[in-house]
Amino acid sequence: MMNLKGLATGVGSLPLTDAQIALDLILRYVPAAPFWPQLPKANAREGMLAQFSENLPGLKFDGGDLHFIAQDKEKELELFYDRFIAQDLEYFKIGSDFARGLPAFYERLGRVDLSGVEFIKCQVTGPFTFCSGITDSQGKIILHDPVLMQAMVKGLGMKALWQLEYFKKFGKKMIMFFDEPYLTGVGSAYTPVDRNQVIEVYSELADTLKSQDSLIGIHCCGNTDWSMLTDIAGVDIINFDAFNFQERFVLYADNLNRFLKKGGIICWGIVPTQEFNTGQSPELLARKIKIGLDMLVKKGIDRQLLLARLLISPACGLGNLDAQKAEGILSLLNQTSVFIRENF
Repeated sequence: MMNLKGLATGVGSLPLTDAQIALDLILRYVPAAPFWPQLPKANAREGMLAQFSENLPGLKFDGGDLHFIAQDKEKELELFYDRFIAQDLEYFKIGSDFARGLPAFYERLGRVDLSGVEFIKCQVTGPFTFCSGITDSQGKIILHDPVLMQAMVKGLGMKALWQLEYFKKFGKKMIMFFDEPYLTGVGSAYTPVDRNQVIEVYSELADTLKSQDSLIGIHCCGNTDWSMLTDIAGVDIINFDAFNFQERFVLYADNLNRFLKKGGIICWGIVPTQEFNTGQSPELLARKIKIGLDMLVKKGIDRQLLLARLLISPACGLGNLDAQKAEGILSLLNQTSVFIRENF
């Protein structure tokens, strides 16, 4: 059985414009599970939506916003599905104009010692968040269009698959995260998505990616119906904001117990992002995780199983912060990981 016991990784975005400086920080502070950096401050094309929009049907980026604008919707969808059916991964690649940190990460991995690397972590924006942020020519979000939603699910799955294939040569276990802040609204009267739809979409995505023997994770930085995620066949990692929502997360102990027993991993987003300050310490954050673990143990979950399947991360992405604060968060993450691994 794997023994993660506080291994640290990142969410994805950093507030830097130089990919090499970003990689220096990543390899210094999360050396066992490094990730390619998303750099939204470097270019608007590296924003959460635009970054994964290349060659998806009808999507146009005008330098600020992403819209669905297609003169011939059926023709665009036909071209898209031709490439999808052919499993043309190169068609779905993420170009360096949209993700300068991705090829830079690949190049860096090729010239550093990888003996201490246990995982290579990649990420893509999840389809619900992606489609909720894009409007058509009538101003309606494409999440409401089942034909377009299905196409985007398949397209984003291919972009995830392309990443797994791209980094395959390094021979490391891969982690693929779908970033889904939109899922905080599931169950609300104002959200046109229910838990069954989420389970169906992510079961499909997991089937698409399992051929690469990767671990598949979902990151949601707010509160949601966590049983919805534990019930998805093929999802291996749940990443939640443990700094702010731990008390609500542990209410799902029975679901989490079943999830862990079938091989699941919990990634505790324990280092705060917006609330970060220099007075916080690894001991304080580790103590908070221990409180959460103690609550789950009281509810019947084996402590050793919890520790063996415990990753940690920042609570959310760092792309909107300033560079000094982002480095402080990564440094605290590293120190917390060391503390957990030595003391738990």
